[in-house]
Amino acid sequence: MTEALENEPVIASTIADTVCSKLQSAIVEGIIPAGSKISEPALANEFGISRGPLREALSRLEACNLIERKPNVGARVVTLTRQHLVEIYLIRESLEGLAARQAAENMSDKDINELDALLEKHQQQIKQDQSYYQKEGDMDFHFRIIKGSKNSHLIDMFSNDLYHLIRLYRYQFGMVSKRVPRAFVEHGQIVDAIRQHDGELAQFLMSRHIRSSRINVEKMLDEHLAITD
Repeated sequence: MTEALENEPVIASTIADTVCSKLQSAIVEGIIPAGSKISEPALANEFGISRGPLREALSRLEACNLIERKPNVGARVVTLTRQHLVEIYLIRESLEGLAARQAAENMSDKDINELDALLEKHQQQIKQDQSYYQKEGDMDFHFRIIKGSKNSHLIDMFSNDLYHLIRLYRYQFGMVSKRVPRAFVEHGQIVDAIRQHDGELAQFLMSRHIRSSRINVEKMLDEHLAITD
């Protein structure tokens, strides 16, 4: 966990933000392994901060479902399970399918051109290293579709409740796999449907895309669990 969590000068008012962001990335990328215990004294010492801002950062991580805290037990990173994966991806099928439908209805030509430009960047990355790592936020194709829905309730639900958990599974089991080229093609098909303002087709393609991703990640998770059991 050393390189991702190396100390940096921070302004006092942003200490909790900075620590939360670093821990968030470390958990998503598996630097802090799933299921591992969170030691407040060790982290406070590593960051050189008091327990107050650290606990605030941990509360934020708990709110976005990356850690679990239990009385008299302490905090742990969430455990990756097949059931958890399926539940999240079933929600994604519905939520992101709806987002794609609304994106087809609400995205401007400028928005769609920016999506095309994003896919071009992703294509170059895939050619270079055969992975499909998408940085958080506007560099993430799925996040851009959610934003493109222009539905504030849907955006809030996705961003606050699901986004980082989704990234956790995608990063650790979906970014490098045989499905990468196909997933990229499917992204292009979704954008084409949005460009045609065909909401029904965009919803169908997105839901099918998420379903295919779920099956792929399920398989990879099963293989991982079989090795670690």
